[in-house]
Amino acid sequence: MLKSDARNLAVPLPLALIGLYALSILLANLTLNQFIPLPVFGLLSVGTIFFAAVFTLRDRIHRAGGLNAVYLAIALALAVNTLAALYLDTPWRFIGASFLAILVGELADTAVYQRLLHRSWWTRVLTSNAVSVPLDSVIFTLLAFYGDMSTRDILQIIFADIIAKYAIAALFALRARRAGARPADA
Repeated sequence: MLKSDARNLAVPLPLALIGLYALSILLANLTLNQFIPLPVFGLLSVGTIFFAAVFTLRDRIHRAGGLNAVYLAIALALAVNTLAALYLDTPWRFIGASFLAILVGELADTAVYQRLLHRSWWTRVLTSNAVSVPLDSVIFTLLAFYGDMSTRDILQIIFADIIAKYAIAALFALRARRAGARPADA
């Protein structure tokens, strides 16, 4: 096979990132009601571990494909995850909570990120995540578990989700930056 033929078969970066983005959200939704108790305070949803990758993936999609690619990623993730949840007989409460949390959190993050395009990549990422992480965590947890779990458990889930999402997203961002994936404006 010629080198030019191999390049023509390669998946463009924005499409690969969009696929990983949708897959991360799918894995998060498949494990959303499995919890790891933290030593002092907090119930960490296993889904949070997968969902934390979403924040950095979305920011990389922004860089690689622009705003339209981000909107495509959000729409694809919502469609794939809703169809998978329906196929797997996921309770409607979880489907609705996930759909709304993704829609609100991701669109809020995207709006903040877009307003900061003139700033460094780190400023855009940290500021947009400061808005979307708590928004996503609170919306999802309240809609998914309110009435089925105690207030203490809900607060523990929100606390652990926010801490874990920040920590994991920061690790992904640092790794991306060290791997040379950082933009020229960082």
